[in-house]
Amino acid sequence: MAVSARESGGSRRYGQGREALLQAAVQVVADQGLRNLTYRAVARKAGVAHALVAHHFGSREALLTAALRFSLDNSVTTISARPGSGDLDALFVGLSTLVEANPHDQAFQYELILESRRRPELRPYVVDIYQTYVNALHAELEHAGVQPDVALTHVIYAAADGLVFHQLTIGNPDLTERSLQRLRSLLKTRCQDSDPAAATGIAGRRCEERGLQE
Repeated sequence: MAVSARESGGSRRYGQGREALLQAAVQVVADQGLRNLTYRAVARKAGVAHALVAHHFGSREALLTAALRFSLDNSVTTISARPGSGDLDALFVGLSTLVEANPHDQAFQYELILESRRRPELRPYVVDIYQTYVNALHAELEHAGVQPDVALTHVIYAAADGLVFHQLTIGNPDLTERSLQRLRSLLKTRCQDSDPAAATGIAGRRCEERGLQE
């Protein structure tokens, strides 16, 4: 899984690249809240002049948009360790490890979600977070032959998201991992119990080929 843990030191000099500034922006929001996302705060976290942040992004909105995309690109890889394979055993593999090693991306997203309750203009960002995860999850379920509808995909996403939130706030990655294993078991049962007509198709055969029985 192509996810790298990032250090969270307050004054660590990350360098002057755009990606380094996005790392710093994500950490500022995760640690201090969205209202403290300023050029100066990001510059201080990255160890650069605040004019450099303004040069790269031009506006706070552009900085927030880029930071969200950066965060999602990092974390959406946790949907599956084998994207497009239809392997339910790969679903959410590494998720608890990611949250343990690098909580900032998830905390950044939750801060944005909570702030959107007070600032409706942030709702499009929240929709982007939701759609990014749900679309990726829906595709993986289809590859596995689970035949998901919108409600099923939403339930699975909400379950995984709730586990992430629990681990981020309370801890216990072992419980997260065991819960994800139980979720995969439920999905395997769903795959086996899908419409028999689907079993003759490619997706249906994948349920059997991947040894989905416990």
